[in-house]
Amino acid sequence: MAKTKPDIHVSISKDGPYIVSGGIPLAEQTIVADAAGESEAWKQGKTLPTQKDYALCRCGHSKMKPFCDGAHLRVKFDGSETASRKPYVEQAKLFDGPVLALTDAQGLCAFGRFCDPHGQVWNQVAQADDPKVKAMFLHQVAECPAGRLVAWDKATGKPIEPKLPVSIGLVEDPAQQCSGPLWLRGRIAVISEEDDYHYEVRNRVTLCRCGASKNKPFCDGAHAAIKFRAT
Repeated sequence: MAKTKPDIHVSISKDGPYIVSGGIPLAEQTIVADAAGESEAWKQGKTLPTQKDYALCRCGHSKMKPFCDGAHLRVKFDGSETASRKPYVEQAKLFDGPVLALTDAQGLCAFGRFCDPHGQVWNQVAQADDPKVKAMFLHQVAECPAGRLVAWDKATGKPIEPKLPVSIGLVEDPAQQCSGPLWLRGRIAVISEEDDYHYEVRNRVTLCRCGASKNKPFCDGAHAAIKFRAT
């Protein structure tokens, strides 16, 4: 028996586009880098007009990006979903620290590179009892668009997640001279139309829109390697 779909969700059509339902806002989100090219923050750009339901390209070949124009049929796009369906915590490796812990599901990496500044988050977690290091650590982990990285409060055992509006970001990465994934924010459900599978609902998720990920439907950073451009 098919599960009931929530009003707000993204459906993955077989070898076709993402069907977005529920009037989810869509806007450009640009990675802001420092002078050394390290990721520092996000800057929101223009908001795109949308309807209650709309289709976003996932093959990377639409001439109407970010929207689908049927190019997946012309290029015979293979959108086979290959990502693990294990819950995040079963995919992630644990890095323990004195007051905070870090989980890292490397397979979900979208190459946002917020993990790298100030000595890298994997080293920072061991020093998070220092208030300055703790603040940097929490900021950098929270900026990871894919939710590959999650910080945990050891006192409560709960994840420390940023408050994100229900929205979809079109990632742009000037430092890498490419366009990045679709950034789903605010716990948007992702559902496979092929077998009605409901992926684990998470606060931060990145979906491939260049067509080259080997971890579909999720981004694996392939956009940077192929220098994908959405414009």
